[in-house]
Amino acid sequence: MILLDTDVLIDVALDRDPHAAAAVEVLERIELGFERAAIAWHSVSNLYYLVAPVQGDIRTRDFVTELVAFVSVATTDTDSVRYAAGLPMDDFEDALQVAAARACGARCIVTRNLRDYERSPIPAISPQDLLSPDPAGNVGRRWQNT
Repeated sequence: MILLDTDVLIDVALDRDPHAAAAVEVLERIELGFERAAIAWHSVSNLYYLVAPVQGDIRTRDFVTELVAFVSVATTDTDSVRYAAGLPMDDFEDALQVAAARACGARCIVTRNLRDYERSPIPAISPQDLLSPDPAGNVGRRWQNT
C-alpha cells in the first residue's frame, strides 16, 4: 500500500509539465494492480479547490470519481489528527498526509515534495524514483505486487 500526496494527483488532473508523465504512469500501474494505493480524505477537497477553477466542476468531479474507482480513501479519525499534530513537521497538511498513510498502512508516501517529509516517520518517494529500477537494477521491484 502506498499513499499518494495531493501534488501527484494535481499533476495528473492539470497535466502539469514536466511532472505529469511520471504521475500518470504511477496511477496507471496502480490501476493495473501493481500496487494498492490510498489518498487522504482532505486530498479530495484540496484537489477540487485547486483543479476546479481550471478544469471546471464537472470535469474535476469526474476525475475524483474515476480515481476512487481504483484508489481508496484512507480512513482517519480524531486520533489521526492528534497523531498529526504531534509530528515534528513544519507543514501541518503534510503531517495529515502522514497520519493518513499510517492509518491505511502505507509503506511510503508518493510525492514531489520530498523536503517537507524529511522528518516523517513514513518515508517519502518521488513518482520518478518509484518508477525507476531499485539499487540492484531491478525494474519494478519498488512495486509491492510485482
